[in-house]
Amino acid sequence: MAPVPSLPIKVGHIDDVQELRKAKPATVPERFIRDMADRPKVVPNLSSSLDIPIIDLSKLMKTDKDEVMQLKTACEEWGFFQVLNHGIDLNVVEDIEKVAEDFFMLPLQEKQKYPMAPGTVQGYGQAFVFSENQKLDWCNMFALGVEPPCIRNPKLWPSKPVNFREALEIYSREVRKLCKTLLKYIAVSLGLKGDVFEEMFGVAVQAVRMNYYPPCSRPDLVLGLSPHSDGSALTVLQQGKDSSVGLQILKGQTWVPVKPIPNALVINIGDTLEVLTNGKYKSVEHRAVTHKERDRLSIVTFYAPSYEIELGPMAELVDEKNPCRYRSYNHGEYSKHYVTNKLQGKRTLDFAKIQSKTSN
Repeated sequence: MAPVPSLPIKVGHIDDVQELRKAKPATVPERFIRDMADRPKVVPNLSSSLDIPIIDLSKLMKTDKDEVMQLKTACEEWGFFQVLNHGIDLNVVEDIEKVAEDFFMLPLQEKQKYPMAPGTVQGYGQAFVFSENQKLDWCNMFALGVEPPCIRNPKLWPSKPVNFREALEIYSREVRKLCKTLLKYIAVSLGLKGDVFEEMFGVAVQAVRMNYYPPCSRPDLVLGLSPHSDGSALTVLQQGKDSSVGLQILKGQTWVPVKPIPNALVINIGDTLEVLTNGKYKSVEHRAVTHKERDRLSIVTFYAPSYEIELGPMAELVDEKNPCRYRSYNHGEYSKHYVTNKLQGKRTLDFAKIQSKTSN
């Protein structure tokens, strides 16, 4: 969560979707209604969710060759996988889910003590809104910078629920360990030494965003979260235990639903790893859809290099057959670019792409 410009941004009136749902359950305001081409289509009998790779971390940590190959395939062909036996205690997972849910169930005036200012990405509200006519997501967000301490905004850490801070600190510490472990084996799957990413990243940046998607009377007209790829190196998604299926990833030209596996976490490759691997491992466009009767809660952790780090494709992954596809850049500059633009598929990655030269 890089610093953002302090220029005034006019975003117009933004309805709080939970309050909207309470007051007018059958109403979907115009700003939430998507253009025809962007509306989610219901694909019946799609069982592709079963094909999303599943990685067993306990096998990876024994450097099981088959599991390393499975990880390699997941990163090359999907950019997403679910990880089992991730090592985070079930109580820690349940505690963060409980405090997140309790926070979203607080009265609106309590949540509004921690406002997300227009053009920023910390606090309660809607992120990535930059104009008065921009379409809105059917979602309430609460986002916080976690590590390093200098990116925290203490005024936005809530006093209620009373155990929120403690639960988030413990959970974030465990997710940080998980990210470091996964990056070690992602490096191994690329034929690189296991500590290459940890050495490169410096003091890694870590942020959390909690998303609450109330039921929507017309889920065919809205999106819970606009299509995008993540600017992180890795993203860790925890989906609420009794939530509706909402996450979809773009596989080819098809939006594939990700059905949560009990006690698993969903991992996805971010733009940063796509650049570092010179496109060998790709970040993948994903979105969230809503449900007519059921709500959904998700807790998302973004893990990325220090803002001071200069990034570019790793020399070991560039050769004649795989020429350099991305320029080198400062990660803080890219983060600033990412959070000051609305979510538009993978368009933010154009920041780093080397444009091919065509001769006349």
